[in-house]
Amino acid sequence: ANADILAPIAVDAVLKVIDSKTADNVDLNDIKIVKKIGGTTDDCELVDGLVLSQRISKVAGGPRRVENAKVGLIQFCLSAPKTDMESGIQVRDYAQMDRLLREERTLVAKMVKQIAKTGCNVLLVQKSILRDAVTDLSLDFCAKAKILVVRDIERDEIEFVSKILGVEPVASLDHFTAEKLANVGNVHEDFLSGEGSIVRFTGLNPAAGGCCSILVRASNQLLLDETERSIHDSLCVVRSLVKKKALIPGGAAPEMEVSQKLATWARSIGGVNAVCIEQFAEALELVPYTLAENAGMQPVEIVTKLRAAHAQGEKYAGINVKKGCISDIYQEKVVQPLLVSTSCISMATETVRMILKIDDIVISR
Repeated sequence: ANADILAPIAVDAVLKVIDSKTADNVDLNDIKIVKKIGGTTDDCELVDGLVLSQRISKVAGGPRRVENAKVGLIQFCLSAPKTDMESGIQVRDYAQMDRLLREERTLVAKMVKQIAKTGCNVLLVQKSILRDAVTDLSLDFCAKAKILVVRDIERDEIEFVSKILGVEPVASLDHFTAEKLANVGNVHEDFLSGEGSIVRFTGLNPAAGGCCSILVRASNQLLLDETERSIHDSLCVVRSLVKKKALIPGGAAPEMEVSQKLATWARSIGGVNAVCIEQFAEALELVPYTLAENAGMQPVEIVTKLRAAHAQGEKYAGINVKKGCISDIYQEKVVQPLLVSTSCISMATETVRMILKIDDIVISR
């Protein structure tokens, strides 16, 4: 029902990350799918830029929108270091406590000052499992320095964020320099209908990298996951077309046509080889049988009619699921990538050959 919305998104997303004239494959890791509950599937969109599901830190009242941003990506913590697992610190009086807090403020202030000195005004902080990546104190200093902070960037998102923005991840404060920053036209928080918000990065450097983001919306988690799967399946179909630029009719027409040709060939050669070819041809008829069964049709009747149509030379005859009959599937504009059919047949054949090479089975208990 949502094919008119999701199909163009999948095609445009793939075309954004490849050169359609020279590409022979698509890295789907270059297409980030961001899920957010709220709205409907009609609100799904291909974003011209980067979208993060994390929120902007607003603890200390820092900026929520930055124009002409200089974005930094850090993998270290903006907080005071902790002791080793076996060690501890005992504070016996208020003077020592005051000194400890003063040293912590001085340390964090120096870190934020060094970051601000590079001209950075948008800071992305990787999520830490050892200690707090940022604290209220460090967020307060960042707010005073007019630095927008987005925290809890997942480890598996770092490579994509780095590629799409053209920013270099920095693991140590000593290596945080102006050369590691990325220039972005606009960074702002976008409040969505329903619930929650996202962070949008627009006006990216075109030379940074061929990546894009897809924002997926749905009214509940079940629909959200289903929509994501639909988009991923669509991306895989388009990738198949990029790998092998050819389309063939769907509706099990190719499998039945190949089955008919193999059966005719088997009758012409005779012998043991003919038996193998006939069995191969019969196996291909499982595809239309399963398709008819899944569509709620009578599989035996449908496969018989389909076989008869192909025997009469109607090579485009296929199973029309919507009408519940056999029709010219090419005229119905039901097509599929050639790579899908050839891959299925070749992998199934290789699997059978591998099984036939097994001489004996040893059962271990």
